[in-house]
Amino acid sequence: MRKVGIIMGSDSDLPVIKKATDQLKGLGIPFEVHVYSAHRTPEEARAFAINARKNGFGALIAAAGMAAHLAGAIAANTTLPVIGIPCQGPCLEGLDALLSTVQMPTGIPVATVAVNGGANAALLAAQILAVEDADLAAKLDAKRKADAEAVLAKDAGIMERL
Repeated sequence: MRKVGIIMGSDSDLPVIKKATDQLKGLGIPFEVHVYSAHRTPEEARAFAINARKNGFGALIAAAGMAAHLAGAIAANTTLPVIGIPCQGPCLEGLDALLSTVQMPTGIPVATVAVNGGANAALLAAQILAVEDADLAAKLDAKRKADAEAVLAKDAGIMERL
């Protein structure tokens, strides 16, 4: 199975990344996590992206706040799918990061999840990998079923709480 590469612009993004790693662990998907900045360590970020395919990655997740150029910088240097997680920073409640991540020029796509959407980024990466992996697709199907059953159990018990 191919790995998922996770790059965060700062270790302050770790709580968001933890949501992603928890999902990947639960699905048995191998991953690596790195801290590379699009602005402070551009050569390291570029080298990671350029070499990602030959290093066994099948999808990449890039999380950053504020200017949030990391996902775009990664996507500019690989043809692997890149999923951007805009992270909430100290101002604008993450809207700046969201717009920086989602507004990519034609030819350099970045799939973008919600602000602080680490769990969905991991699930989207898993769905990408599951295109070629029937066992992983079955795990995703089982997760969806379990999630639905949990909601229905809450529905069944809600009147008891009121």
